Amino acid sequence: MENKKKIPTWIKLIVLLFLVIGGYFGWTAYRTFLAPNVTDIQKYLYINTGDTYENVLQKIKDQKIVSDPVSFDRAAQYQNYKESVKAGRYALTPGMNNRRFIGNLRGGYQDAVKFRFENIRLKENFAGKLGENFEADSLTFLNLLNNESLAKSYGFTADNFLAMFIPNTYELYWNTEPEKLFARFHDEWTKFWTSERLAKAKAINLTPQEVSSLAAIVKGEALHKDEMPAIAGLYLNRLQKGILLQADPTVIFANNDFTIRRVLNKHLRTDNPYNTYIYKGLPPGPIMMPSIASIDAVLNYKKHDFIYMCAKEDFSGYHAFATNIAEHLVNARKFQKALDDRNIKK
Repeated sequence: MENKKKIPTWIKLIVLLFLVIGGYFGWTAYRTFLAPNVTDIQKYLYINTGDTYENVLQKIKDQKIVSDPVSFDRAAQYQNYKESVKAGRYALTPGMNNRRFIGNLRGGYQDAVKFRFENIRLKENFAGKLGENFEADSLTFLNLLNNESLAKSYGFTADNFLAMFIPNTYELYWNTEPEKLFARFHDEWTKFWTSERLAKAKAINLTPQEVSSLAAIVKGEALHKDEMPAIAGLYLNRLQKGILLQADPTVIFANNDFTIRRVLNKHLRTDNPYNTYIYKGLPPGPIMMPSIASIDAVLNYKKHDFIYMCAKEDFSGYHAFATNIAEHLVNARKFQKALDDRNIKK
């Protein structure tokens, strides 16, 4: 029987070398593209407008977004990401591999911000909230909110510009330019003011902007939504009769002191166009961002003959309404006594 030829040692060594080299490159490729790399330390990667690849890589290192920055850098080179940096807010899934992560970054597949706002009192408050949720800073947004030309281009004034922003939840991209954000909010305003709402505003002889100013007062007065239509009806009665609105929330706004719990005579004397104890009609703009409920309460106001109201002495948040000054004074004394009993002086 003939002996089998033995494989030379040098061939075995070459085969082994190829296996080692192949294994190394295979493992390297796996680590570079397919191995889990994204950590659970951050929820999002924020890439600013104008960021270079070097900026992105530094953020990834500093924020420990991946466990192996070297493999990320290697994959980024293979996937030609260096020349394809796109600004945005990118969601991070723990365990995501470099290939998928970089694919999202290259494609600009960012996660939209679910931006919800309500109960905004001042432009400064709204600018701050915008600055917290979007790339531009709060000062940039505040300057736009105070920009008379921009407000005029949308049919508003700088005083009533806040009315354009309808409280709701919006899905918007983090790096959207501020001017484009405002354009989106104007689109939402236009959608909100349907032909039906516009007809109701016309029926009470108010523009949508004036409805918002009145709705802000209603919101400031009402602690309960179910009372909003009655309060709206009272102020509409006053407007139609040419009576001063004498709304306490406007006095608080005019004094720029939101700690006031009891409006005193010294507050009523503040000479400010928002003080409806001095200036007749609606103030120049909303004293806060009106809610949808308060806007609809004005448009669907309750018809009655009341022209006076006072908070009830039981501190329930509801009001006692009156058709004449004598009845109103009785209600007012009850409430003032209740304030005194609780030692609420200011």
